[in-house]
Amino acid sequence: MTKVSAPERPVEEWADDVKPIFVIQGLLDSFGPGSKDTTNCSYCKEEGETTPATSWCSVCDDALCERCIRVHQRIPSSRHHDLVDLSGETKVKVNRKVMCKVHKDENIQYLCKDCKTAVCQTCCIIHHRKCGLVVEIEIEIPAMKTELRKNKEHLLKKHDEMKTYVGKQHSKVGEELARYVQIESNIKSASLTAIEVIKAKERKLLSQLKEMSDRHIGQLKADIKSGEMPVQMYQQQTELIDQALQSECDMDVFEMYQGCEAGDVEAVVAVEVKEKGRIDGITFRQDTDKLSRAMEDLYLGEIHVQYDDVVDLEADLVLQDTINVRVAGDALEGPPHDVTMLEVNGADAVVVTDSNNNSVKSFYTRNSQPGHSKLSLEGGPYGITRLKHNQVAVTVPDTSQIVTVEVSPDLVLFSTITTSKQYWGITSLTASTLAASSESPPCVDFLDMSGHVLKSVCPGHNGGDILKYPSFLCTTRTGSILVSDGGTKCVVCLTPEGDVVFNYRPTGDSALKVPRGITSTSTGDILVTDYSQHRVIYLTESGQFIRNILTSQDGVYCPLGLCVGGRGRMYLCALDGVEVLTSCK
Repeated sequence: MTKVSAPERPVEEWADDVKPIFVIQGLLDSFGPGSKDTTNCSYCKEEGETTPATSWCSVCDDALCERCIRVHQRIPSSRHHDLVDLSGETKVKVNRKVMCKVHKDENIQYLCKDCKTAVCQTCCIIHHRKCGLVVEIEIEIPAMKTELRKNKEHLLKKHDEMKTYVGKQHSKVGEELARYVQIESNIKSASLTAIEVIKAKERKLLSQLKEMSDRHIGQLKADIKSGEMPVQMYQQQTELIDQALQSECDMDVFEMYQGCEAGDVEAVVAVEVKEKGRIDGITFRQDTDKLSRAMEDLYLGEIHVQYDDVVDLEADLVLQDTINVRVAGDALEGPPHDVTMLEVNGADAVVVTDSNNNSVKSFYTRNSQPGHSKLSLEGGPYGITRLKHNQVAVTVPDTSQIVTVEVSPDLVLFSTITTSKQYWGITSLTASTLAASSESPPCVDFLDMSGHVLKSVCPGHNGGDILKYPSFLCTTRTGSILVSDGGTKCVVCLTPEGDVVFNYRPTGDSALKVPRGITSTSTGDILVTDYSQHRVIYLTESGQFIRNILTSQDGVYCPLGLCVGGRGRMYLCALDGVEVLTSCK
């Protein structure tokens, strides 16, 4: 990597800052512009003459003719220089003179070991006179060559190791190909016995697919047809405006202007594309458990119709269900702290953190039967975030750990990450990057999956006191991080680089008292719970207050974490469990 002097300037002004790699530089030295000419006399060339060179002075680094040799040998300072005969097959190794960038006429002859910079004599006098270790480069060359030889030996060793590794991998490829052929034969043999049953199932599923696909396409074609007339009307009205603009009659312009002011120009019926039970997408889900249980009851899968999952925040939210998170073996009662929802293996799994009972739990319905799974941990879990379609990450501040859990929808511990801090809130940024919040010290850290801190945002960042007790995090659709901070009583939006996008800290009725759970919808809207004021507030994507969508009058008390999940539902951690809410016109 090269730091250029002025990247904002035209490229030709800083392109010379970018140095070639040493291989290319060697070629430039030998063959490129500025390489030494050993054919003609260097001194005669300066006088405008072309005289064949017969000798080379290795000290002056110049080619000389017979006449200049005699002059060269009469000068006391060069009388004893070593001369090499250029006749015959003798080859001369040309020493490259590197000129100082600042003092163009001086060679670089010295090395400042304090500054780790090669400099000329004038640079030493002006800029490095206070440095303690300025030596001639020549003196350091033997040590440098010794180090390069060590590097070469190390690289050769790595080369041999990698060559051995590649050889082993070649052997494994052969073994894997043989294994593949055997497994392929086994699979084909097993599938032949079930092919008749599979064909019948296939015909049934294809029939369902065609029925639902025809319905979906029909809805889309109806949308197109209902939108064609407004398109024509808008086109006609645009043409009328064009005629008025081109008319030389002032009254034509005035009448058209009055029509626009009155709204007549836009009096077109809006196309209503949303309807109850409207298909949003079609997928195919396979239940491998049913497939393996019984060949006589062979089950390939089912057509899953995906409806609009967006929660209508302009409508009222109604309580659809309450999930009781208390299960057998729990010693204590208490609300879950955080929640997320995953769709796995044909089931909607609601996964919560239960710090009172040191466990992560999932609740789901499979084969029309409700079920649950409990994974016990060494400490009380707090924050939760979805990593993949079937995996979550959970903070365990008591033990300074982050655990990853697979959801099938039953829970299985996948990995344990030991961290340097006690993290509370957590959110997934990418497949390999997390953001987690700490209260001591207060900060939001960006982590890799080994727990290494890549970047840290602390109080005073960008000149503002933005963090005191950051407890809940979430990621927006644009990749920014939302932080719910109970100490500053605000919501902070940070970029992946740690810069502040906005800081929501209002006063009056919309002021936050104890902000807790936070989530962002697929449309960018933000939902925040206020624990002590028993409400859920609705903010725009830019952090502007819209309204309270849930309050104590709706039966909300001490809300904590929340998320928006499948089929237009919102999941809210409350005192009596997880409340499942849907929008209702």
